[in-house]
Order: sequence, then structure tokens, then C-alpha cells
Amino acid sequence: MNQLVVKMKNSSEALTGNILHAKNWLDRLIGLMFAERNIKIDGLLIEPCNSIHTCFMKFNLDLFFLNKNNEIVCIIRNLKPWRFTRPYFQARKVLEVKEGIIPQHVQIGDKLELVCIN
Repeated sequence: MNQLVVKMKNSSEALTGNILHAKNWLDRLIGLMFAERNIKIDGLLIEPCNSIHTCFMKFNLDLFFLNKNNEIVCIIRNLKPWRFTRPYFQARKVLEVKEGIIPQHVQIGDKLELVCIN
């Protein structure tokens, strides 16, 4: 999996610098299931994806559903384990991060820049 830095579009400040990019079937299937809270990554970008579940998760997640232009179409903060989201048909990918990693000022309509660092 590639490692990504997530920034606000037109900003040099990174929101997080330790996101893995899950693009193949197996990586998307496993996601962060069974991972411990102290895992060394901040989260996962799942693509393609427009809904998720948190079965077998051991910590809460913040979710950012992104359209094809990396614009946030939905935010769900503090999603607990063993929950499901509904499908967001505008979304093409989901950024799932440990709760509290992405600042509260990030909101629906913001555009994110996803930069591959390896």
C-alpha cells in the first residue's frame, strides 16, 4: 500500500502524514479491522468506497467521504466499533482516521489534496 499525506487544497499544512492507500480488494476488505489503537498509522484511504462498517474495530473512527474531486461530501466523527454507515452515492472514496486526528475546522465542501510519499 502507498503512504499518503493529506492536506487542505491550496495549503502547505499537512492534516496528517501517515495514511495508507487501500486500492486492491484485499486491502479494502481488511481495512483497519483488528488493528490496535496504537497502530503506527493515522488511518486509511479506501478507494473505491462509499460506505463502511466498523465491525471488529478496537477504536473509534472519524470518516471523511470524498467525491471524485476529493471534495468532502460527508463527515462522520467518533464512529464507534460495530456500526455501519449508509452509502453516500456522491462519494468515491473514504478517508478513515483515528478519532481526533483531523481538526474540527475541516468541514463538508472542503477539498483535500492526497499526496503519495512513497
